[in-house]
Amino acid sequence: MRTPLSAVAALTAAVALVTGCGSNDDWSRPHESPTPVGTLGAGFTDPSAPPAPEATVTPRPGSWNGVHPPEDYRVVLLTSGTDRPTKALVKAVRTWAEDEHVDLRTVAPEHPADLLASVSESLEMGADLIVSAGNDLIDPLATVTPSHLSQRFLVVGAELAEPTGNVTSVDWSGASFRGEGLGMSSTYDPSSFTAARCSAAVRAGVAAVLSDLTGIVVWLDLH
Repeated sequence: MRTPLSAVAALTAAVALVTGCGSNDDWSRPHESPTPVGTLGAGFTDPSAPPAPEATVTPRPGSWNGVHPPEDYRVVLLTSGTDRPTKALVKAVRTWAEDEHVDLRTVAPEHPADLLASVSESLEMGADLIVSAGNDLIDPLATVTPSHLSQRFLVVGAELAEPTGNVTSVDWSGASFRGEGLGMSSTYDPSSFTAARCSAAVRAGVAAVLSDLTGIVVWLDLH
């Protein structure tokens, strides 16, 4: 169920909004749908057999490097948590945004009670993509995303148990949190959230979304 806008407004003060790198675009006006700069390399997926909804694909390492976001790509980083994995993911998103000249804004709920409102707040901003970092956000995303199929989401370092076609996830052995009802994966390993793996997760995930490969899990097989 979508949180009523009146409830979101009441909680907005408890959600930190931070503007980041990018243009002087105030996001108040719509702009053209983003198209990728470049194309996926061989081995990202099999072109003759596109992945089915909720499928897991294991792309060849680096096959995503040729895809870049267009100028003034609008991205909201939705993040919650102070644990090491979340911090590593946040740093990777911000580094990617700076490198790619992405117009990045950050929404960070300050209290657990504000998690659901923070997702709704992100939706109201008109981003091309909402990137989620932090396991605390998985259940709120599972609640809200099915009602907003036109908004694209990217979840890095975790995944939704039953994602709709607008939610793409990037995971690997050592990550894979899927919500409180399913608990933590037995293979969960905070040390697997290295700078290199988190960077690859962001770039591979964005490349998939820009290439219209959404509603799937991108599994990183990096050593």
